[in-house]
Amino acid sequence: MAKKPGTNPKGEFAFFDVVYEDGSQRSNRRVPAELLGGLDKDEPARGYIIEQDREIAEKSGRAPLQIKSLQRVGAKPEKAMKVK
Repeated sequence: MAKKPGTNPKGEFAFFDVVYEDGSQRSNRRVPAELLGGLDKDEPARGYIIEQDREIAEKSGRAPLQIKSLQRVGAKPEKAMKVK
């Protein structure tokens, strides 16, 4: 059953837009906020999303796409993380 609007705790997840090497984009990928911050800032989001992509690829029978860049939703464009 659906929850009533406003019942989810705020700040539980951070959202990222992911751009892949083939030019495709996935918006609002959720990453637990507890993984972020500290000295690494948003860098742990990359590993978390790569792991999600591996699981999705395994279930679909396709190869995972390589991530070109990550950007936190609402962040300034120059703050986008380039992924190698």
